Amino acid sequence: MRSGVILAVDQGTTNTKALLVDTSGLPIFRTSAPVPLSTPHDGIVEQDPLVLWESVQRAIATAIRYTSERNATVEAIAISNQRETALAWNAETGEPLGNAVSWQCNRSAGICKRLASHAPCIRAKTGLPLAPLISASKWAWLLENDARVQTACRQGVLRLGTVDSWLIHKLSGGKSYATDLTNASRTGLLNLESLAWDRDLLALFEIPKAVMPKLHSSSGELGICNAIAELIGVPILAAIGDSHAAMFGHGRFSHTSIKATYGTGSSLMALTKGLSSDTSALARTIAWSIRGVTQFALEGNIAMTGAAVQWLGEFLGFANPANQVAHLATSVSDSGGVYFVPAMVGLGAPHWDAGARGAIIGLGRGHTSAHVAHAVLEAIAYQVADVFFAMESAAGVEFVQLRADGGATRNNMLMQFQADILSRPVVRSENEELSALGAAWLGGLALCWWKSAADLESIANEGEVFAPAMAGERRTTLYAGWTKAVARVRTSQEVQP
Repeated sequence: MRSGVILAVDQGTTNTKALLVDTSGLPIFRTSAPVPLSTPHDGIVEQDPLVLWESVQRAIATAIRYTSERNATVEAIAISNQRETALAWNAETGEPLGNAVSWQCNRSAGICKRLASHAPCIRAKTGLPLAPLISASKWAWLLENDARVQTACRQGVLRLGTVDSWLIHKLSGGKSYATDLTNASRTGLLNLESLAWDRDLLALFEIPKAVMPKLHSSSGELGICNAIAELIGVPILAAIGDSHAAMFGHGRFSHTSIKATYGTGSSLMALTKGLSSDTSALARTIAWSIRGVTQFALEGNIAMTGAAVQWLGEFLGFANPANQVAHLATSVSDSGGVYFVPAMVGLGAPHWDAGARGAIIGLGRGHTSAHVAHAVLEAIAYQVADVFFAMESAAGVEFVQLRADGGATRNNMLMQFQADILSRPVVRSENEELSALGAAWLGGLALCWWKSAADLESIANEGEVFAPAMAGERRTTLYAGWTKAVARVRTSQEVQP
């Protein structure tokens, strides 16, 4: 007897995951393939688009072998992806016009500085601060500085897109040029009220509308697979940014829900009843769009969380950087008053200071590398707390708990410290591939496996709960120390507009 499955592909910053989900809504198989990052110069971070595509092919091939062995049928493909990473390719040849500009890349800081007077308009229309993070600034940089991109634009064969658009293009054999509203909402070009590409902002960044992909809901057909023999004719029925997908995968859809995804960087997202009022500290975004109904959210992005752990491990010369730093941190009970501010590529929400740089503060003669390792893990929790409290203020609600997902949540010390600093329970998801799962659920809705998102609440797991256990006075002292440390690396004490 043949059984239907959804193939969910989660293309992330450092790896590509493939997940098979059956009609129960639960994963039955998972695999992954690594993806390298290139940092040729300070502030420059990029990836080879063909290597991204090859990693997707490898992960899919492994998943297909599993379905073949079990006589299962892939009924749909669903995509979740790293966001803001900007790509450019030739519409006729299908070949990339250079490396993808990573979401972590700071090369467009000059463009943002030049357009600073337009920042309030950009934020009001798109919900995003003007920062090198947004895709629009990266595409503007390519159009100004890359001769290949300029030539393709003049010849009318330029295509610009985020990772979802690139993968849909490749999977469909070049027949589909599409993006979903969540990824579009992170570009700095989507008008949140009209849910369309904003002509004024396209003109501001000097990006022709013709080179932008067609907008789609997160759940529904975005193309048909033509590039992989075993999947010919299989529809692509979901696409969504990875942080949005993780929010959906938690299966909690009330307007008091908040989650944090801990990855290379981290993202907090809180659902809102509608499009909330403008706020300078946080982003307003689209959580997902299903059957023409759009769910809005507040979001705060942090550039370096897991990446900071990796950086420290590489700095210390460890063979297995992230794991060895995590292990080293357990050899001491706390950081001994050391604060690590991982602003190596600037500070994101709620500070938005692209000029800030990282620092280790409070070092004494008796401190060791273990204290610094402990401090870098604590820094993840502190940064999340900064955004969490800013979201409470912006939303006008008190969140009763934080739902957590992502690779770093496997670290019990981090999860406990997070609960202590927030003074709220932290609920760790049992599913390490929540972004892929969320994408798969959106594909299942398009297949009518479930009638609505509400049907998925009973499938979602509760997860392990970490209850706060730190004394209030110590919590206040530690967080005050962190706030002072952040202030020391700031280039401006005002939140940038």
